[in-house]
Amino acid sequence: MQNLFNTLNNFFLIGLPYIALTVFLVGSIWRYRSTKFKVSSLSSQFLEGRQLFWGSVPFHMGVLFLFFGHLIAFVIPRGVLAWNSHPVRLIVLEVTAFIFGIALLIGLANLVYRRVTNPRIAVVTSRMDYFLLTLLLVQVVTGLWVAYNFRWGSSWFSSVLTPYLWSIFALQPDLTAVSALPWVVKLHIVLAYLIVLLIPFTRLMHFLVVPLDYIWRPYQQVIWYWSRKEVRKAWTPWSLQRPKNN
Repeated sequence: MQNLFNTLNNFFLIGLPYIALTVFLVGSIWRYRSTKFKVSSLSSQFLEGRQLFWGSVPFHMGVLFLFFGHLIAFVIPRGVLAWNSHPVRLIVLEVTAFIFGIALLIGLANLVYRRVTNPRIAVVTSRMDYFLLTLLLVQVVTGLWVAYNFRWGSSWFSSVLTPYLWSIFALQPDLTAVSALPWVVKLHIVLAYLIVLLIPFTRLMHFLVVPLDYIWRPYQQVIWYWSRKEVRKAWTPWSLQRPKNN
């Protein structure tokens, strides 16, 4: 029995992460090169907007907060542990993260309900969409389960999971600490790897092509009296001065 547990740990905690990262990198490059501007979230807002708002907004808010929270614990674990050294700050961080987790669950549940109950949305929903939504739903539920039953996750994530994850990237996987974690924590980790693996084949691919240049790029200017030949020339200067509305 112990040999079986060791085999499962080696596959899901060592083999699967490398498979997921390889498929993610190769698949993302292949899909972008083959589809390019077709990569998007395939928005269905024009079909229905009210339910989408109550699903998309809390979903994205929860995802962003929790993603960067995990990322910070991965990149600067000592900073997180230093922050958590004060009980009040630790409680504030844990409660805030749990609230955003609840918001994520509510938003995701609304998105699932919307796609299942709205006939117009159901028509444009693929089997992969349903599978991905189910996977995300289970991932969020297990995350909340872990946060509620195994308190102070930000601290033990920084001290246990961060060294394990760095060992994966260093190509020297070390399961000494992570193999002793409860099965629900391991399930949460495995589901995260599966989500990373599926990114090139799902709507999640759109976050890799977010048009960040829109943040600093001047908004579109429509000037009808420009010469068509001049506009099409690559060396024609683009005005960085935003015009005033007179």
